[in-house]
Amino acid sequence: MPQERVLHFTCHGCSLFGILHVPDQPSQRGVLIVTGGPQYRIGSHRQFVLLARHLAEHQIPVMRFDYRGMGDSEGEMRGFENIQEDLEAAIHEFFTAMPQMKELVLWGLCDGATAAAFHASADPRIAGLVMANPWVRTPQGQARTTLRHYYLQRIRDREFWHKLARGRFGVGAAVGSLRQLAVAAGQPSAQVAPLPQRLYQSLQRFHGPILIILSGADLGAREFMALPRQHKHWRTLLASPRVRQTVIPNANHTFARQAWRDEVAALCTHWIRSW
Repeated sequence: MPQERVLHFTCHGCSLFGILHVPDQPSQRGVLIVTGGPQYRIGSHRQFVLLARHLAEHQIPVMRFDYRGMGDSEGEMRGFENIQEDLEAAIHEFFTAMPQMKELVLWGLCDGATAAAFHASADPRIAGLVMANPWVRTPQGQARTTLRHYYLQRIRDREFWHKLARGRFGVGAAVGSLRQLAVAAGQPSAQVAPLPQRLYQSLQRFHGPILIILSGADLGAREFMALPRQHKHWRTLLASPRVRQTVIPNANHTFARQAWRDEVAALCTHWIRSW
């Protein structure tokens, strides 16, 4: 049976805490889970605990931890663009605790996936990336995605028309919301593109294999799916042999059902052990 140990380490004078999952016969490739925020090492509906235990049962050592300001760790809470030093501290602790480990996969959810991508090329020991519903939010992208995937679905919904006929639908508020979304969707891309562009540049600098897992029912994932339709450079990147992308139909942002969690865990295990 894999063992679980508490890790205590520091980052700029703050105490950080994590959990190390040690298999019976650890492989030389480990996984560091990079949480999406605001979130801590357990994950929604124990998502990260269950994923880590599944990987450890397949001989993959795993570490999950709390950034400064989250969970049990000290310090002020920080956004995903300001956790690079926390990642460095966690990576150092992971390799110290598992001296037989040679390389690492960063596994991130939402803005944790984007933060992992920002960091991946900075450390040669990082060999791969798993990105679940990577965060590429812009006002323009959010507006386009909401118009396309929320409002279009609503007008196809029979219950929507029943509410409208019974006077239980706020037409004025809906029209105002649609108008605001249409304006936001039409803004010049130069005003709203920095995050997708920075993520693209980070993935270009990183030369290892990448697994992208997207939820079919998540608007954030839909924003990411729109990138290759809108930008040739994203189409080229995602078509690279080192990138694998898969969609889990109907799954929500955190893969809340057991079937979705199990599919994510199986995908990750097979992919991590396939190269």
